[in-house]
Amino acid sequence: MFNYVDLAIAFLISAITTLLATYPVKKLAVKIGAMDKPNYRKIHQKVTPRLGGLAIFIGALFGMIYLQPRHIYIDEILIGSIIILITGALDDKYTIRPLVKLSGQIIAASLLIYAGLVIERITIPLMGVVELGFLGPVLTFFWIIGITNAINLIDGLDGLATGVTTIAMISIFAMALVDYQVLVAYLCITFIGANIGFLYHNFYPAKIYMGDTGSNLLGYVVAIISILGLFKNITFFSFIIPVVILAVPIFDTLVAMIRRMYNKESIMAADRRHIHYQLIDAGYSHRKAVVIIYLFSALFGVIGILFSEADLTISLLFTAIMIVLLHIFAELAGLVMGGKRPVVTMLRRVKTFIFKPFKKRKKSKKSSD
Repeated sequence: MFNYVDLAIAFLISAITTLLATYPVKKLAVKIGAMDKPNYRKIHQKVTPRLGGLAIFIGALFGMIYLQPRHIYIDEILIGSIIILITGALDDKYTIRPLVKLSGQIIAASLLIYAGLVIERITIPLMGVVELGFLGPVLTFFWIIGITNAINLIDGLDGLATGVTTIAMISIFAMALVDYQVLVAYLCITFIGANIGFLYHNFYPAKIYMGDTGSNLLGYVVAIISILGLFKNITFFSFIIPVVILAVPIFDTLVAMIRRMYNKESIMAADRRHIHYQLIDAGYSHRKAVVIIYLFSALFGVIGILFSEADLTISLLFTAIMIVLLHIFAELAGLVMGGKRPVVTMLRRVKTFIFKPFKKRKKSKKSSD
């Protein structure tokens, strides 16, 4: 059984440490010139320190030191995280080339695979457990690199990547408690605490950004805990659960890749057409755009948890719901049907029809008073 008091203490240690560590990290970023400057692609209007991922790492590390986990891959996870952290910090300071940044990610991913942390099997309905064999390391490699960059790409609004990864980790944490996956639970609770401590400084209007130091680190950690906690779990739909939980950043990354290939652009080229920017351009405020993505991330997180306990019929129902949610999300962001929003419009009409009588009652009460 888990010691829930220890988990709570670790959460508080991580949250408070990150909350306090962000102040000196912010001063360090200003001193060394690790600053995020406004340009045509970015939303913010003033120069803002980055490097905040260092504070997240420090907070999570203090929480893990308190918990003292023992696991066969713990050393490789720590070393890989430090490699990712250093690579991100260099990018925050010097804006290194994408291929150099990718090299750091490849080294960190290869270290885990060499140590033996690979996706060995997946469970597919009607087929059962499928052993991946030599494809396991290949899938693991692309999963780690893909999720690391997916979180990096979604880090475009104040508090967005921090909140999305926190929601994903809460979902995985809930499943880790049920399945008694100790390392997964420990990693989740310490990074959830660290993220919340950092969110105090990072939510709109942000005083500091996590930078690539944080977005790459969080993507790397989320990729690891999903391998340990979801792909390793022999459930009916184990192969789709991590994809569902991380649906928002994965969807954004796939859309970006398809768009860039269609326009014959480099898939590594930065642009201002990600989902969060589309929501801003569609007329939503900064805060509202972030909250919308939070809500969809939470919905997919809940669906992922339900998937882990569902049979085939219920899983197919959840799949249909997920497709509808993705379509609504795409409509809100103006990514489909030339910017038209038939489903969103229909839902708004239904909402108006349902709540109209209540509004009339309130008006009649006010007039009578």
